[in-house]
Amino acid sequence: MNMETTSLPPARGRGRPPSITHARIADAGIALGLRNITFVGVAAALGVSHMALYKHVASLEALKQLVADEIIRRWRIPQALGNDPEGLHVYLTLFSASIQAFVKAHPGVTPYMLRRMAASDAVIEKIQSHQRHIAQAYGIAQERAQWLLATVAFHCFAAADTVYSVAAQEPVVDADRAAEEAEMEVEFTRGMQALIVGALLLSAGDGAGEQSAHRPR
Repeated sequence: MNMETTSLPPARGRGRPPSITHARIADAGIALGLRNITFVGVAAALGVSHMALYKHVASLEALKQLVADEIIRRWRIPQALGNDPEGLHVYLTLFSASIQAFVKAHPGVTPYMLRRMAASDAVIEKIQSHQRHIAQAYGIAQERAQWLLATVAFHCFAAADTVYSVAAQEPVVDADRAAEEAEMEVEFTRGMQALIVGALLLSAGDGAGEQSAHRPR
């Protein structure tokens, strides 16, 4: 009598454990979203234990800081559109829209941009480098570029964070939530335009003749 034998698959070797790098940690955290990050969640995404992750990141706040820094590092801040100081209004509008899209894509990132104590050296250097670029591109003083960009950024981050936080918490069906968000985005854009116009007028008044002094003769 012939008996069929069932062959078992060869046992898998243990192999090397998944490597844990800051880049992989950041990728996993970005995929989860800053507001949803936990040690267990990131560890599971990496295929390691949360204790193994603790060897690379000391605390949950440090983990969130690492992820936030990488999100900000990857943010492509719009570059100057030209060198005409009259185009500064157009640029600041584009800058505002970029921040709005950035906040919408990465809920929870705002505190890491607004709280000076939460900003890493890399984030501060990215901001300062952008300010120097705009000052040089539009022929305005470094102090004016810093004030304009900081003013627009601060209010844009804060307002956008509020818009999308409120929209996400609306106790309505998805279709109504989308309509509510779209309506708030319209008001957001109008408010930012008013802020930009006022900031440009105020900064021009503080530095009378600055633009004309930098224009080609």
